[in-house]
This record gives sequence, C-alpha cells and structure tokens, in this order.
Amino acid sequence: MKIAVLSGKGGTGKTTVSASLADSLPLCQYIDCDVEEPNGMFFLKPDINKKLPVNVLVPKVDALKCDGCGECARVCQFNALAVVKGKVLKFPEICHHCGACAIACPKDAITEIQRCIGVVESNSNDTFLQGRLNVGEPISIPILTQLKSLESKEMVVILDCPPGASCAVVESIEDSNYCILVTEPTPFGLHDLKIAVKLVRKMNMSHGVVLNKALKDNKLIHEFCKREGIELLMEIPFSQEIARNYSRGILPTQDDELWKQKFKELYKKIERGAGK
Repeated sequence: MKIAVLSGKGGTGKTTVSASLADSLPLCQYIDCDVEEPNGMFFLKPDINKKLPVNVLVPKVDALKCDGCGECARVCQFNALAVVKGKVLKFPEICHHCGACAIACPKDAITEIQRCIGVVESNSNDTFLQGRLNVGEPISIPILTQLKSLESKEMVVILDCPPGASCAVVESIEDSNYCILVTEPTPFGLHDLKIAVKLVRKMNMSHGVVLNKALKDNKLIHEFCKREGIELLMEIPFSQEIARNYSRGILPTQDDELWKQKFKELYKKIERGAGK
C-alpha cells in the first residue's frame, strides 16, 4: 500500500497528517518528498546515517572540436546554452539533462559529465527517507526519482508530498494506491483543494480529504466534499494545544493516545477506499 499525502497549497498540515499516520502504524516507510524543505525528521526523529548523492548529466564542451556553429544552443529548449562570438556559454543550473545538445552537435564536441544537485538521506533500515535539493537548484525531479526507486515492497509507504500541483507532485504521487488531500476551512484552502482534486481525478487515483484546523461553525469543506462525492476521512480541530506541541516537534499522536487510535482508524478507511 502506497499512500500519498498532498494539498493544493503549503501550510495545510501535510506533515502533521503524514507523520502522525506513520507514527501510528506498527511498521511503515515514511518518505519526505518535499525536497526543497523536508521537515518530517523534526517529528519522527530518525537516526539518519546514510547519504546518497544525486547526480545529473550536464554538457561539457571540447573547445578544440567546437567550431561555434550554434546548433547546440538552437536545439536546447531551456536556454541552458548560448553561443557568443563562436564560444559556447553554459548555464548548468537551468539544464534539464535531456542530452539533446550532445546529439545535435555535428562535431561531437559535447560530452556529458555528472553534476551533484542534492542528496537522498535515510536511516539504517530505510523506514525513513528524505531528499534534499541543493540551495539554488530549480529541478527536483531527479531526487524524487531516486527516492521513489527506494520505496519498500514489503511495508506500507507514506509519501509526504511537496505543496501545490506541480510536476514534482505528479512525480511523487504516481503509482500510489490512495491520495489523502489535506486542506483547511478557508477560501484559499478550498480553492487549492479544488486544484488537487482535479489533479488526482485526472490521474484516476482514489482519494479522500482530511480537514485540518476544523471549526464547528465552518462547513465550507464539508459542503464541497458532499457536492463532489468525496469522503471526508478525518477532522483535526483548530487547537492551540496541537499548534503549541507542533512548534516543539511533537505530533498529536505523540501527545495523546486517542489521536493515535484515530489515525489507525484513518488507515482502515484508506484500505477500504483504495482502488474505488
């Protein structure tokens, strides 16, 4: 079972839900796919002792072979190469590692070399994994691909996804059995929940909603879920105590056994809903 936890916007409580679910299950693998700002470690407190660099291929130009024809720059769709006065200028930070420039070069002047863009980190038994994108790097997909290649085949896998509905989110949730959409009862929360719903429906994925910071007199999300036929899996109330504990790195499940039982029940709902 692979469960992806996502939302249309940041700050809704994806890590609260994904880490609490991981904390409630007897054996699972938690993967923090928010490689630009991983924070699951602050709550699950793993002993990270393995690091694997993630490399991508970028062009290297042999100045002795290059005649400055500009064919490499013309074929590059991302403007990672430019030819000025017969010299090739490279911008590796915006290279998408497609290799088109090396194929297009009529003089075989371009080869590809490895460049590190980040790391994948884990504990000794790989029950906790996270990716870290180097500061200034714009492309996270290679790190996500490396993380996904380490998914367990024996354990429940919980994917704490990046915010939004970008390519990184698509890469993170692909092949999951179920998607938990985390939202909050605000107009912004509803707006971005609709985006997330469109995404998982486009990908034909089973899904349900967890409402965080729920208020008794606000039925904005309830009405949307009822209208769209989406199961409301759980409500986490707006609570100063939960927020205070969260700021100290304490999950609801680590403070109250009742919450651990509620997240176990959440998993049972997911099991029933997967594949529908």
